[in-house]
Amino acid sequence: MHMKTLSSAVALALTTLLALPARAELVVVVSSHASAPPSIEVVCQAYLGKTKVPEPINMPEKHALRDEFYSKACHKDPTQVRSIWAKLLFTGNGSLPKEADQPNEVKKLLAADPNRVGYLDKKDVDASLKVIASLN
Repeated sequence: MHMKTLSSAVALALTTLLALPARAELVVVVSSHASAPPSIEVVCQAYLGKTKVPEPINMPEKHALRDEFYSKACHKDPTQVRSIWAKLLFTGNGSLPKEADQPNEVKKLLAADPNRVGYLDKKDVDASLKVIASLN
């Protein structure tokens, strides 16, 4: 009886693990034609409005990768990011990064300009892009 209970528990645990959605492998990317990719520190400065080069491409505010990017790359939560940008916009010292709604749009924008930077799930990266950092 004990062995049957144990095997049922193991089966349940395996089923639960297999049912979990696959986690994204978050990567920072630039055009494959970018000659000198920026450091992750410079990328964060761009996403937080402290520099204009490289030009950041952001996902929409409700996109799961956006919060994960700011947390892992820049060590900022959504409230901190909104606060930083509110201050920059209020003082006229910045303009929000361009947004792309879908990974394909991010790829197209990055591939077209080697001075842009973005983030994607690694599964969405193709030969038009170069991974400069993995954030997992």
